[in-house]
Amino acid sequence: MPLTLLDIFAFICFLTCWTGYTRFARIKAKNTNCIARCLHQHRIHWMNELMTRDIRVGDAALLANLERNISFFASTTLLVLAGVLTLFAQVERLEAVITTIPFAELPNHASIQLKLGVLAFIFIMSFFQFTWSMRQYGFLNVMIGAAPYDKLGQNKNLQAYAKQMAIVQDQAAHSYNYGLRSYYFSIAAMCWFYHPALFIFASVFVVYTLFVREFKSRAVKAITAGQEYLRIEQARKSGKTTNG
Repeated sequence: MPLTLLDIFAFICFLTCWTGYTRFARIKAKNTNCIARCLHQHRIHWMNELMTRDIRVGDAALLANLERNISFFASTTLLVLAGVLTLFAQVERLEAVITTIPFAELPNHASIQLKLGVLAFIFIMSFFQFTWSMRQYGFLNVMIGAAPYDKLGQNKNLQAYAKQMAIVQDQAAHSYNYGLRSYYFSIAAMCWFYHPALFIFASVFVVYTLFVREFKSRAVKAITAGQEYLRIEQARKSGKTTNG
């Protein structure tokens, strides 16, 4: 049997951590301030402001910068995937290296191939997420190109259109985030080559790290505060426009 009972339990724990945290974060973001929730509000503000600008060169530059980051990860993922696939031809050497590591679990040929297959699958899914994110940013560029100029920013129809643009950008950002999570959990998966107990610990630690960064970090607090300031300014601007 290529995997022990501890290996199977560790893999189930890994899958539970990944899928469980993804579901937890999606549900909790609906009623709790976090990076995803607050940035969605910022994107709505951004798209509403974009509608009031006749020249949108700055907005195009910001979107290009976001796409460039995603493109970097997409191309890097292909290189990492190529490296993982290359290791399939070096299983014996990898087995010998693991054997020399103190306290490492004694490997066998089949288990190493299976673990490499899991690692390859993670990066394949990551590549799919990054490329889908890039495509959605392309859709957003088309929507921005089609967006008419609204000088006063009081057109309800165009405000609804701006919200739809924000939704597309939000979905692109979610895909990017899922791709990054794949990188986090791939580090946990690499610990499986050493020992399944370390694999379990790394999976739990990745969940803890993601939770702190997405829900409890200083960045979340700053983004939340900025969201309130923007809401106040938007209300003040709407009041001035109405009075004017």
